[in-house]
Amino acid sequence: MDLSSLSTCAVDRTPTLAGVLFQLGVLAGSAAGLALLSRRVERLGQRFGVMALGVLIFEMFTAPMWHNAHLGRWAYLYRDVSWVLTLGWSVLFLLVVELGDRLLPHWRAWRRGLLNVVVLTVLVVPLEWLVVRLGIRSYAPEVHEAAVGGWIDGVPLAVLYYVPVFTALVLGFYRYWCLVIDDALLIPMRRIRWGRGLLLTLAAVLLFELMVEPMVSNRGLPAWSYLHRDVSLLMSGLWVLVIAITAAVVTRIGLHLSVALRFVLAVAIATAVALPIEYGLLAAGIRVYGPSAIANFSGFTLPVLGAPIEIAFAIPCYMALMFGFIRYWDLALDNRL
Repeated sequence: MDLSSLSTCAVDRTPTLAGVLFQLGVLAGSAAGLALLSRRVERLGQRFGVMALGVLIFEMFTAPMWHNAHLGRWAYLYRDVSWVLTLGWSVLFLLVVELGDRLLPHWRAWRRGLLNVVVLTVLVVPLEWLVVRLGIRSYAPEVHEAAVGGWIDGVPLAVLYYVPVFTALVLGFYRYWCLVIDDALLIPMRRIRWGRGLLLTLAAVLLFELMVEPMVSNRGLPAWSYLHRDVSLLMSGLWVLVIAITAAVVTRIGLHLSVALRFVLAVAIATAVALPIEYGLLAAGIRVYGPSAIANFSGFTLPVLGAPIEIAFAIPCYMALMFGFIRYWDLALDNRL
């Protein structure tokens, strides 16, 4: 890989007045939000940590799709992924979820989950517009090419799709780990409800594939398999199969493990299966990463395979979000939460 390509993903970190004021606003709002939650939410530190981890995993995975600039060098964790934005999204998500749970304790989990996504979409879309107008957020060229429905004042209408997918996956991850934090009493799942599980998995995979489609192309597959642009039902089906096989294995050998250990085992097995598949598809030219994704690669590769090392980190991130979402809703429906 030509390391000179790395410069194409560099953003201007020079702080602007708008960028500094934005950060001060995020820090003040986050402090106020956490102070409010501290009076009402038990084990807030653990809950905030889980939420922040879910948001960060999503931001790291989708980093090539958008760029965050003018926040100052202190504000960045990796390339243009900013801890300030992670903090802001995490506290906002936590406020909506935890306050909603306390205001509507008798609502079923699916109703509260749907309400959370709707409320967060209403809140996040204007904030996305704000960071664009302040010159902090911009979008990769591939997003410009793939955006459906056009743009309004610098923001793609596709954000109305991106935000619900973002919130649904992160909140599924968060809810799953809250079961661990609360040591919730759950009915053990002694058999897999394959119909429901496959539908949940297919929905999660397809929604995510449609969102990250600008980052990677699927080429050379049968024409009938393409659903939208280069999103292929065959490729999505492959990941569904990997996740289904993993679920069957974990159910068989991990029945008596804790919820947390089963999650870790599932992510480890799925990564071990998916990683060589992804590298094989990359070598065969079936999976082709876009210029913005390539520009985010460090230049380090795995020995022998010669593939970008970032893929080895991206796959467990992807699987963590998938399993968090799928397993939470499986458990919630089985336990009538």
